[in-house]
Amino acid sequence: MVKLHKVKITVLKRFNPSEVFKKSPVTPVEHLTACELFRDGQEFIIDENLKMPEDFCPFAWHAIFRNVILLAYGGNLPWYLERGIAINCCTDGLRPVVFKLERI
Repeated sequence: MVKLHKVKITVLKRFNPSEVFKKSPVTPVEHLTACELFRDGQEFIIDENLKMPEDFCPFAWHAIFRNVILLAYGGNLPWYLERGIAINCCTDGLRPVVFKLERI
């Protein structure tokens, strides 16, 4: 049986739409700001059950889940010198959130 590792997810940065585009390609609702579901520096621990943490954005979870599984099973991304780490982004193109995933 394969031993699964825990994975720590850290919110590295939430971007405002103005940080992503000088001129937005669409007209957003008024006062659209950085994602309010997360805060910079926030951490989540994924244990061996590989379940989405409570209060985690399902869209962000879907975007990062493949690398959570990769790290939990002991895999590594070949284009990083560091082992057991991945940097991923949610799919919100106007106000993305960047996550660091670490095998622990």
